Amino acid sequence: MTDVRTTARQTVVVTSMASDSHTWNLVFLQLLLEELGYDVVNLGPCVPDDLLVSRCAAVRPAFVVVSSVNGHGHQDGLRLIGTFRSHPDLATIPVVIGGKLGVAGQDSARAWELRSAGFDEVFEEDTDPATALAAFAASLPRAVAPDRRPATLPAAR
Repeated sequence: MTDVRTTARQTVVVTSMASDSHTWNLVFLQLLLEELGYDVVNLGPCVPDDLLVSRCAAVRPAFVVVSSVNGHGHQDGLRLIGTFRSHPDLATIPVVIGGKLGVAGQDSARAWELRSAGFDEVFEEDTDPATALAAFAASLPRAVAPDRRPATLPAAR
């Protein structure tokens, strides 16, 4: 028997970058996005750029969430988004990056540079991910199938 919920759900890819070996944030993001009404492909830690590109070309996700904990998100993110955006089938897929993007805390110049390089949104380390991702997902055209509304999550305390 087919679960009818899966036929109306869109897919989101959750990933880290090649130098980032964390897993707990990826599991949290997966559970959060599933609660918002998405199917999630979690690529796990230490994902090479070419693996992310090939999986996204195959899956064609509604959007991609890139998570960083090790403080190299800015550096790795610039390289990653250049590779991602250069693939013709992926050029218009929304991509967000968040977490610890540098070792010196928040930096608006760093966030601006990531957006200018091709990220649709940047969530710095002190951002509440539940609120930020829910707002981002709601802002996307057809982010969820018309017959399925995402869940509303309370803000973190």
